[in-house]
Amino acid sequence: MSVTDINETVQYLTFKLAEETFALDVAKVREILELSNITKVPQTPDFMRGVINLRGSVVPVIDMRLKFGMPATVQTVNTCIIVAEVQMEDEIIVLGALADSVQEVVEMEPEQIEAAPHIGTHLNTDYIKGMGKLGERFIMILDIDRVFTVDELTDVQR
Repeated sequence: MSVTDINETVQYLTFKLAEETFALDVAKVREILELSNITKVPQTPDFMRGVINLRGSVVPVIDMRLKFGMPATVQTVNTCIIVAEVQMEDEIIVLGALADSVQEVVEMEPEQIEAAPHIGTHLNTDYIKGMGKLGERFIMILDIDRVFTVDELTDVQR
């Protein structure tokens, strides 16, 4: 999905990673959890922090900061896990995404969203659906279905 596919008002959950604000379509978000005990899983990618028990289901937890090349998330009183649904081929995978803090739910009109910048050929920005403008600040709107490759999600599911 690209920014040209956004033709109606959508609600986004905004959250912080370091000093940057990101957003996810609220339709992809199941719930937001306080940071709980994460069980480490050996031989998984660096960005996978482990798994949590969510009402009897095993849910992988991803450190979004590590995935985006930032320093690892440091636990604070605001650190939380955003439980989201990710479409992988023909199935839906539930995973937890570590965030420094959740901000708010915002409604954005299509005209408030611009295409993601193209920064050379080496940087993959396919997972950025667009750049939302709220007042003077920009919000990176993520396409959660494209943040992870099929191989990465397969590694996480093992």
